[in-house]
Amino acid sequence: MRKVHMGLRGRLGLLLLLAWLSLPAHADALRCGGGTVEEGDSRASLLQKCGRPQLQDSFCAPVFQNKSLVPEPFAGKAVPCLQIDDWIYDRGPGNLMATVRIRSGTVQSIRIQRQPR
Repeated sequence: MRKVHMGLRGRLGLLLLLAWLSLPAHADALRCGGGTVEEGDSRASLLQKCGRPQLQDSFCAPVFQNKSLVPEPFAGKAVPCLQIDDWIYDRGPGNLMATVRIRSGTVQSIRIQRQPR
């Protein structure tokens, strides 16, 4: 009886471990001279804390309507597109670069890496 109980406890522990591992990883934060920027912060807050980026890229995210991708000539004209901005910050010697993705005026993600993608 004791072996069955410990087997059940082991399975429960494994399930808890798997559930914990499946949780989303904590998002990166960007530390600048004016403070720390995190996901959910506004574009204005990012500008105030970190200033203008070294590089900036904008694109129109694919638009879906009725579960279908809207073709390129119509996306942005007939159907509004979702504007996405990638701001790249060079954090100086010895530091990795940071790419901040902004969607609808809000920081969506922060990626810290060697080279921007």
